[in-house]
Amino acid sequence: MTDAAFPRPNYLPPAIPDRAPMLVAATALVAGFVLIAWLVDLRQGSLFVLGGLLGATLYHASFGFTGGWRRMVVEKRGRGMRAQMLMIAVAAVAMIPLLAAGSLGGQALAPAAAPVGVSVLVGAAIFGLGMQLGGGCGSGTLFTVGGGSSRMLVTLAFFIVGAVVGTAHLPWWLALPSMPAVSLGNEIGIGSAILATLAALGLVALVTALIERRVHGDLEAEPAPARPGWTWILSGPWPLVGAGVLLALLNVATLLLAGHPWSVTFGFGLWGAKAAQVAGIPVETWAFWNWPGPQRALSSSVLADTVSVMNFGIILGAGLAASLAGKFAPKAAVPFLSLLAAAIGGILMGYGARLSFGCNIGALFSGIASGSLHGWLWFAAAFAGSWVGIWARPFFGLDGFAKK
Repeated sequence: MTDAAFPRPNYLPPAIPDRAPMLVAATALVAGFVLIAWLVDLRQGSLFVLGGLLGATLYHASFGFTGGWRRMVVEKRGRGMRAQMLMIAVAAVAMIPLLAAGSLGGQALAPAAAPVGVSVLVGAAIFGLGMQLGGGCGSGTLFTVGGGSSRMLVTLAFFIVGAVVGTAHLPWWLALPSMPAVSLGNEIGIGSAILATLAALGLVALVTALIERRVHGDLEAEPAPARPGWTWILSGPWPLVGAGVLLALLNVATLLLAGHPWSVTFGFGLWGAKAAQVAGIPVETWAFWNWPGPQRALSSSVLADTVSVMNFGIILGAGLAASLAGKFAPKAAVPFLSLLAAAIGGILMGYGARLSFGCNIGALFSGIASGSLHGWLWFAAAFAGSWVGIWARPFFGLDGFAKK
């Protein structure tokens, strides 16, 4: 046989790690674990490390909802959305029975559940619009910040601002029409809830496949490893399907360790509220921050907040992954309109996430995997808002629907 019969794979060049940021991120992860375990407890330190694993996975797979949804709408390619549906399905199979049990090994387990009403509908639509302008969802903002993106730092800063404003307005939104939280596991039983969830997720995946086949004639295949041997594990990129399954397993681990599924945006509101207190704004008098959970978090160290320590871990884990891949902090000028879109998108995401009880992680991923009906309402409304955001992106010099 000739070499032409078996052509060599077209691998990426060997990754040259960015040593300085790699050492900083690795040291911070180790030191952070030791510090949090000492100041709080071993469980909290473990959640910090778990966040690091989430960050590395998100970065190496570029696993975000924003780009996957945009590719489906603009290019009619649904590989990213199908990986998301698989991820939620794997988590749901484990989480719905665990949550029905209520506890495991003495650890109480609480679902990512919320009322089904106007607040979720409007908030999710606002979030979907914002994530297309901001350039990332809740988890996407964190892992791209960890990778050194200056633009996403702007998105994160305004995300925090929007989240704090959302806490001020949430009581008003909750007074609007809504139904109580609906758990499929409680309403129709564990087995039926799992089957219904898998069927609905499969239907979404099927629709994306049918649309893609109609437009392109085939389905986009998962790319072969871009690096030889097992070097892709440290340097990436990782396959979307494998990353989705790993993220699902890490979410289940979060539930078992933290007592609740993976969440992101509560931490942003907490950081902003603490900063507001330093600036002399009496957020502790607001209704939201007098509810038991938020009040306890506001009066304690951020290191005692499970969501915050996982967010810190995600940023550092993504930073380590980016450094190992030699991609930390790509130097690129950011146009003013792009920064403006990042600021607007950040505010919309922060505000929308607070109104709708979470983002693509806390409301969509963890909500649906918990068997909560509000997760499906969030999905539909956020996708509609995302479509509007994709349409608006070209006005800020970003890619989206072509303007002719």
